[in-house]
Parts: sequence; C-alpha cells; structure tokens
Amino acid sequence: MMQLKLYGREYCSLCVVMREQLLAQAAGRFELEWIDIEDIDALEALYGELVPVLTDAGGKEICHYHLDLAALDARLADLG
Repeated sequence: MMQLKLYGREYCSLCVVMREQLLAQAAGRFELEWIDIEDIDALEALYGELVPVLTDAGGKEICHYHLDLAALDARLADLG
C-alpha cells in the first residue's frame, strides 16, 4: 500500500481539516503518516509557513494548505 506523509501542527486548523479529509479518502488507497513538525527544527525550517504539506513517501510534494484531490489522484496513479 502506498505511504503518504502529512506534515503539520496539532494546533493548526488547516492541518486538522486536511488530515480528516485524507483519512476519509484513504480506505484501501494509501496509508497516511502524520508528522507534527512543531519540535523538529529541520522540518520547521522546510515546511514552517506551508503547513499542512502532503508528500509521497519519497518527499515529493503533492499539495499544501488545502487538499488538492486532483493532484492526489494523479500522484497515486503515478505511484500505482
């Protein structure tokens, strides 16, 4: 099963919304790993202003701020 990563912060409302949307889409399509960047300096420097950021397992960005279903579907098709 394909692995996706969602970088964000627990207190970020956009992050919470995207995580909920992704979990609703995940069933049998992909596994989602949530990564809270709050206390990880390298990730904070990389993604700080962009969260939430959705990437594939290799780190290629799929979307940020809001879930882009077309971009998600296209990336899953590329990976599949």
